[in-house]
Amino acid sequence: MLKLITSSSSRIHHHRFPSAAAVTALRPVAESSSPLLRVLNSLGGLGRRNGNSVGRLFFCSGSGSGDGSDQAVDAEVKSTESGAADEAQAKASSAIVSTYPRPEDYLTVLALPLPHRPLFPGFYMPIYVKDPKLLAALQESRERQAPYAGAFLLKDDPGADPSIVSGSETEKSVYDLKGKELFNRLHEVGTLAQISSIHGEQVILIGHRRLRITEMVSEDPLTVKVDHLKDKPYNKDDDLIKATSFEVISTLRDVLKTSSLWRDHVQTYTKHIGDFTYPKLADFGAAISGANKLQCQEVLEELDVYKRLKLTLELVKKEMEISKIQESIAKAIEEKISGEQRRYLLNEQLKAIKKELGLETDDKTALTSKFRERIEPKREKCPPHVLQVIDEELTKLQLLEASSSEFSVTRNYLDWLTALPWGEYSDENFDVTRAQGILDEDHYGLTDVKERILEFIAVGKLRGTSQGKIICLSGPPGVGKTSIGRSIARALNRKFFRFSVGGLADVAEIKGHRRTYIGAMPGKMVQCLKNVGTANPLVLIDEIDKLGRGHAGDPASALLELLDPEQNANFLDHYLDVPIDLSKVLFVCTANVVEMIPNPLLDRMEVVAIAGYITDEKMHIARDYLEKSTREACGIKPEQVEVTDAALLALIENYCREAGVRNLQKHIEKIYRKIALQLVRKGETKATVASVQSVEAKRVEEDNVESHPDPNQKESSMVADSSNPEQMSEPYKEVDKEQTDLPVDQSESPENQEGSDEDKEIETTTIEKVLVDKSNIADYVGKPVFHAERIYDQTPIGVVMGLAWTAMGGSTLYIETTLVEEGDGKGALNLTGQLGDVMKESAQIAHTIARRILLEKEPENHFFANSKLHLHVPAGATPKDGPSAGCTMTTSLLSLAMKKPVKKDLAMTGEVTLTGKILPIGGVKEKTIAARRSEVKTIVFPSANRRDFDELAPNVKEGLDVHFVDDFMQIFDLAFDDDNSQHSEKSVSL
Repeated sequence: MLKLITSSSSRIHHHRFPSAAAVTALRPVAESSSPLLRVLNSLGGLGRRNGNSVGRLFFCSGSGSGDGSDQAVDAEVKSTESGAADEAQAKASSAIVSTYPRPEDYLTVLALPLPHRPLFPGFYMPIYVKDPKLLAALQESRERQAPYAGAFLLKDDPGADPSIVSGSETEKSVYDLKGKELFNRLHEVGTLAQISSIHGEQVILIGHRRLRITEMVSEDPLTVKVDHLKDKPYNKDDDLIKATSFEVISTLRDVLKTSSLWRDHVQTYTKHIGDFTYPKLADFGAAISGANKLQCQEVLEELDVYKRLKLTLELVKKEMEISKIQESIAKAIEEKISGEQRRYLLNEQLKAIKKELGLETDDKTALTSKFRERIEPKREKCPPHVLQVIDEELTKLQLLEASSSEFSVTRNYLDWLTALPWGEYSDENFDVTRAQGILDEDHYGLTDVKERILEFIAVGKLRGTSQGKIICLSGPPGVGKTSIGRSIARALNRKFFRFSVGGLADVAEIKGHRRTYIGAMPGKMVQCLKNVGTANPLVLIDEIDKLGRGHAGDPASALLELLDPEQNANFLDHYLDVPIDLSKVLFVCTANVVEMIPNPLLDRMEVVAIAGYITDEKMHIARDYLEKSTREACGIKPEQVEVTDAALLALIENYCREAGVRNLQKHIEKIYRKIALQLVRKGETKATVASVQSVEAKRVEEDNVESHPDPNQKESSMVADSSNPEQMSEPYKEVDKEQTDLPVDQSESPENQEGSDEDKEIETTTIEKVLVDKSNIADYVGKPVFHAERIYDQTPIGVVMGLAWTAMGGSTLYIETTLVEEGDGKGALNLTGQLGDVMKESAQIAHTIARRILLEKEPENHFFANSKLHLHVPAGATPKDGPSAGCTMTTSLLSLAMKKPVKKDLAMTGEVTLTGKILPIGGVKEKTIAARRSEVKTIVFPSANRRDFDELAPNVKEGLDVHFVDDFMQIFDLAFDDDNSQHSEKSVSL
């Protein structure tokens, strides 16, 4: 910085000094021991100097190294005397001549780019010069006793956003600029800067005066010609300038009170520069403000002192506002912190007072009391080993510090131990009749499941207490396995808890984590007991056939202990580490495929198979359960919709053949959603029609008042208009009498045609009932998914109907055989239809048996030996496998060989051996239902399946002629000889 001097003995060059009186007049007006007060007094005395004080100021570099770089700069403080005195003073000033070039003598300077802010006269600025040539040129200039350069602000890159580019990127782009490109990026107005010092790449600059670039001299390093700029003449006594300067000073004073950084700036500036003048005041305010570089550059370029002061005033006013915001933020934070500290101290004092008075205990004592109060009601029922563990942990809790990690572990452990329902059981229901009513209320059918639950209740009633059991409900999706579990819990008056183990691959989910792990938790069973609050809930373990297995162990093996009646009386959870009695818990598991359950786990469960629902059962379920709940969910009243039995039957047969009813429920919901939309649209349309009629009636009434003064004529006219059916839209002509007559009633009473009465009219309007029957069911659910399985009314030669079991239930399956070619020794059999290995083997067995039987029946017939045959099982896109088609394939081959069709309306199923014996098959219920659906009259079953058929409901067996066989010759006689059936067992005709 520049400092004020009156003499210098260190200079080797002579200067002419003003008189002692002049020097005395140039000293600060007010001297004070406080630098801040001196600064404020200096600011306050600006513009109020004695008009007779005249003198000359000498400024030099604050670095004062004696290297000759200090140049004399004269500045005059002009008085308000006459022009002659000013001229004499100017002549006296010109008498001082320096032997070194003055700063204004430098007309060609090195150009230094400033990336962030412009340099103002009287201020230091450190910059970094990365260009070696430019740095060498600056060093050389300083050594040549010409330590001056031009500092110019760099313009923003036109292709970049200056608010986004970081400082390091900006500096990097500055270093890359050279020559003409750099010249074009520089602002024209800059500052003549003295090179104070150079330390490596850092150059310290001191601003002296304003410059304007005129032209470029050289490119590397960039050297430019400049003009020295002077402030425009101004009148110090101008009221606007004084007022503006006073406002700047006042604002600076306010800022100085809040910002210590600004106080340091003012003290340093006045120390080195001296008293403020109007131009210096403007430069000072702009230089130390936080304005952006373009605003500062605008102040630097302004030569009119008054305009410069106005620009500076705007900047310092903004700084004042920022300082106020900063002060308010600091004050708010300080108040908050002090308030929190005060509250904390008061709370601590209050705790100490309460503790001294015995009104409150500390945290550990309160926790201990809470745990003891929780376990006290269960102490008599709680096992002794559990009580011992709880007492030990409570004692341990008192010895631990509340801030230790062990304290939180022990607290959580005690929380789980004391929250479990030790010895607490819910009162069970042993009323078989009531339980039967609850089960029938929630589910239709499922006789086997309901019977097993009633047996469980009966045993518990005779014993006086019930034991836990493990029941596994197996069946296809949608048959109600999960929902029946909740119904069983309600029938038994037990708490219900469900968790799914599908995809479970972590043993810790069953057995819990060790307490040493962070975030350790007990297993699902312990969580279940805590949630339900009793020790005898009904636990539904869903999807037990879909257990996973991963790196964390095998959950199926972990379930062995849980589901073993001999082990779960002392189930050990890893987290609790104390035995838990689960012998009273009733476990109900669900599975789709029993074969997927590991054998050791399956051995511990009692499997109850749910085969699915037949058509009659689905009809009852849809009518009594699904339709009712769906209608309520859609907000539709029963009198608004009628779904006929024929529509439900078509929905079941053509859209929902699955064993379960989940898909049936989806289709019923779809129907009712469309009906709801239809009703809403009708209601909106009728409301619109009613409003239009009301407006029309008012218009007619007004016309009649003008043209028909007689009230009777007016009334008859309105009745005629409002009762005209052509005014109503076409889809709503067929409405009830009440709706058609309603506008007539309104027209008879014009005062009822207000807005509220219109709403009442809309509400009382009856909407015709929506009828859903077989003819329009496709409008609601689309085209049928399933079609009739029966392809032939009378099966041709070589075609026989079989019965198969599928995931959808049962279905009929045709076995088709045809002759490809005939010739000596060309006997062969070709198979198609995506047959599995077992079914291919059945076809080979059937081919062998057919050749043997044909040889017995027709010895002269060599059909199989000389014929190449093709056996196909449609549909070809459906994979098929299983042994139960053996007798059907054999019959088909014999039909082709004997050129004789089988009996009409005959279907069969059964596995055949090489000796012709018929072995039992599965899915008797599903296959019987499939036969009824295809209107088959005669069915052939293996004799071993008689017991399965006898268990079927009477409505399933009704109207069927069922034959039970154990040898294929009985099937041969049934299929090809209508009169001879003595080889078959007694048929069952119902």
